[in-house]
Amino acid sequence: MTHNQGMGTYPFDSLYPYLISLAIGLLMGLERERNPSAKAGLRTFSLVALAGTLGAMLSDQTGEPWILAAGMLVLGGMMVAAYLRQEHMDDPGTTTVAAVVVCYALGAMVWYDQVHLAVTLGILATVLLYFKAELKGVSQNLTRRDLLSILQFAVLSLVVLPLLPDENYGPYKALNPYQIWWMVVLISGLSLAGYAALRVAGARKGTMLTGIFGGVASSTATTLAFSRHAREDDRLTSMAAVVILTANWVVLIRLAILTGVMAPSLLPAMATVLGGGLLAGGIALAWRWRSLEGKPNAPELQLGNPTEIRMALSFGLMYAAVLFATAWLTDWAGQIGTYGVAVVSGLTDIDAITLSTLRLLGMDTLGRHQAVTAILLAYLSNLVFKWGLSLVIGGTDLAKRVLPGMAAAGAGCAAGYFLLQV
Repeated sequence: MTHNQGMGTYPFDSLYPYLISLAIGLLMGLERERNPSAKAGLRTFSLVALAGTLGAMLSDQTGEPWILAAGMLVLGGMMVAAYLRQEHMDDPGTTTVAAVVVCYALGAMVWYDQVHLAVTLGILATVLLYFKAELKGVSQNLTRRDLLSILQFAVLSLVVLPLLPDENYGPYKALNPYQIWWMVVLISGLSLAGYAALRVAGARKGTMLTGIFGGVASSTATTLAFSRHAREDDRLTSMAAVVILTANWVVLIRLAILTGVMAPSLLPAMATVLGGGLLAGGIALAWRWRSLEGKPNAPELQLGNPTEIRMALSFGLMYAAVLFATAWLTDWAGQIGTYGVAVVSGLTDIDAITLSTLRLLGMDTLGRHQAVTAILLAYLSNLVFKWGLSLVIGGTDLAKRVLPGMAAAGAGCAAGYFLLQV
């Protein structure tokens, strides 16, 4: 239903779409007004948005859709001509011309009852216009590997995922190609976000930031890298311990995000378990942080491409194997089989067992209590593995420093778990 239907009883009802269009135009025009080289500002963008709504109204009333399209062509042509008349220009004006066309289209959307979408897109367009310098700086700092990561993630999520069948196959109907690859996209996206944050912020800008973003990207890689740093230089041991503890503390937040996405109904129970770990682990981390006074900052953390096709395929195969093993052992050995898979697979990768557990919960193959227990066991197993890495690679001194923090996080999660049973 468009705004020309059922309107006119009250004056405000008739004016509503035009007022919304005017607001969108004013918002975008306000940003362009501060740009000296722009040939369009507050008044122009406001009029363009109104023209979009009027064009849509006339097309709708007369049944002639060409009117709306002609209006866009005329406005776009006028803006191009305005810039072509200037012989000496540092700014060719392509951004402003594109913004005018978008503003016109948003005005048309308002008439066709797409108000919320039009307002949202108008705000996003204004944000893109405003942060020109920041976006240009980010793009100029992208390396070939960064661009490759973005392109590969686009392939994983926008090319491969839509092609896969959303049907259950195999024994126990546990293997769904679409769901398996969706998990690959989810984990790759989280890892890419952490990798991008490290690239933008720079690992040397803060030990805490390195630990946080390293934990989002890969807590295992972060633990491994900083264990090596501690082995190579004794002066970095305290800093390495803080980074490792922070990265593994962030894993709890990562698990909460995965639970919220995959099984929102389980989040309250998981929040009690994970909250205990976050609280106890956070206290231990704060105590360890105090020992960093005067210590050197974090060295660069080198991470591999988090969206590399080979890594994505490896994770997809691991996830499918854990999913099938969990379903099979649950049927064959009951809870003991589920928990055994959680402990073993959690040693090296907590994401696969967490996602497979949440998937089986959604299929009613696992109960809520079993799911929470399996994820907790996987996390505790993963902590033991990371502490082993710090001991074997980083040495006894590093292992002693990270042990209290890891033990506190594990104990906090266990306390939250037992609190659920009361």
